[in-house]
Amino acid sequence: MSMLAVIVSSAAPKTPHTQDVEWKKASPGFEWSFPRDHWSHDEYRTEWWYFTGHLTSEEGKEYGFQFTIFRVGLTPIAPSFESTWTTQALWMGHASISDLDGQRHLFSDVLHRSIPLLAGFESPSDSLISWGRGPTGTQEPWRLWWSGDAFAFSMRDDDQAMAMELHTAPEKPLVFQGPEGYSRKAEAADGASLYYSFPRLATEGFLELDGRRVRVTGRSWMDKEFGSNQLTGDQVGWDWFSLQLDDGRDVMLYALRDADGSVDFARGTVIGADGAATYLSKDEWSYESLGTWGSEASGIRYPHGWRVEIPDAALSFDIIPRMKAQENVARSSGGIAYYEGAVEVRVDGRQAGLGYVELTGYGEGNRPPI
Repeated sequence: MSMLAVIVSSAAPKTPHTQDVEWKKASPGFEWSFPRDHWSHDEYRTEWWYFTGHLTSEEGKEYGFQFTIFRVGLTPIAPSFESTWTTQALWMGHASISDLDGQRHLFSDVLHRSIPLLAGFESPSDSLISWGRGPTGTQEPWRLWWSGDAFAFSMRDDDQAMAMELHTAPEKPLVFQGPEGYSRKAEAADGASLYYSFPRLATEGFLELDGRRVRVTGRSWMDKEFGSNQLTGDQVGWDWFSLQLDDGRDVMLYALRDADGSVDFARGTVIGADGAATYLSKDEWSYESLGTWGSEASGIRYPHGWRVEIPDAALSFDIIPRMKAQENVARSSGGIAYYEGAVEVRVDGRQAGLGYVELTGYGEGNRPPI
């Protein structure tokens, strides 16, 4: 049992009233309303705001980054008794910077109860979407806000000597990942989420490494996903790819794996240069690993490099990590490890795009708590 599971179990208020209430499950026909749906949906058990991208400094140095805020629900209704520590949810922040020229990966994570003075999920009447106190010893909070037409976010970890402050502007409109944003995660109807993306966000701002502040520009990808039933049965994790191709198309692919390593369920989306989405079933795309990489920190061996085929879109390419060591080990939640890495898309050995890969559920005790 992971430490996060222990924390969830101990922090959740247990009263006869709350035990009778069930989490709302993702289902077709959700009535979207923007920008309101950029904020939290407390009736669903899990939710995350996820940004990854590639940035270049004024000196030409290249970086990859991740910024993610998670809401982990403890009860679908507000507790019926008052306490300073009673909360409806946990707030979790993960951030990483891959220094691609220096071949160095920095990671920071924070876990708080969603209570005053520690962390919170705000209402749509406020430009602030979510915030949380930084790691121990860091005064500056982590923040995500909506500026009226785009997202901005910031974080700092003084112990890791890393920080970011980034502002975005959409280059393409919002895209639903699945018909009307209903994203299946299993053949059975009880495995699904509600999911949308901004596949191309012009991004600018600052990164800070070892006390040196650098101005950066580039492009990022944003995912927003919420639900109560994403992983089902024997599923232990996923392989997920977000790819921005040089021809103007974008590709999102995910495969959910069972405990034996086989793919239980898979879906994908090809987004045209005009923003139109074409959805892919499990049979309409394929991928295979080209090798492996072993982490000295966790002892986990991850796939490393992939060949992807999407025949109906006339796409055949390789995905190659831009550096090997891009593993995140989340100390605040019991050492859960996963791979979050900047990648390059190659066709016949030549760069044809950039993207990110996320690999979860590898090794013992690393099944995501969703």
